[in-house]
Amino acid sequence: MSPRGVAIPDVRERLFAAAERLLAREGPGALTSRAITAEAGCSKGLLHAHFAGGLDEFVAELCLDRFARTARQAAQLPERAGQDTVAANLGTVAGTLLDSAGPVIAGLALTRPAAADRIRTALQEGAPGFDAMQDAITDYLDAEQRLGRLADHTDTGAVALALVGTVHHLLMTGRAGAPDPRRQAERLVAMLVGTAG
Repeated sequence: MSPRGVAIPDVRERLFAAAERLLAREGPGALTSRAITAEAGCSKGLLHAHFAGGLDEFVAELCLDRFARTARQAAQLPERAGQDTVAANLGTVAGTLLDSAGPVIAGLALTRPAAADRIRTALQEGAPGFDAMQDAITDYLDAEQRLGRLADHTDTGAVALALVGTVHHLLMTGRAGAPDPRRQAERLVAMLVGTAG
């Protein structure tokens, strides 16, 4: 446990990682400010010191942070054009968002109206999210098309929309005991790439 008054490096990420571990291990019902700070090994008031809006703000920021991380990874996708296979590259991007506690975090945000409102507002104001991922996937598919690895007639924007829309759906409807969302995304990618090729 960190002593009071001692600076903790990268507090946000430490708390976010602790929340993800709790969610994966015990589910959304276990997510309280005290449980998060105990899991992170820091003082009980630390979460409220960094997130003045309490648990709702924390949940919203956790979701937005994970969306932004995935958007950054998706932004690197066009650089992968010509490498590996188109299906493997698309599967990696879809899997990044669906991995870890992604569906559980998104589901948690839906049960907290104040967090959902914060997320919606931030995305409308330009926070990186699904639109950024869709743009990156479209750019990647355009690059693959120029290389001749994707048919000229492929509507790259529609393929990107289908993939991002499906990932969004899987995130919002994920629940314990549901089929593995990564496997569902892989099946969609195989179908989209097969149809496009």
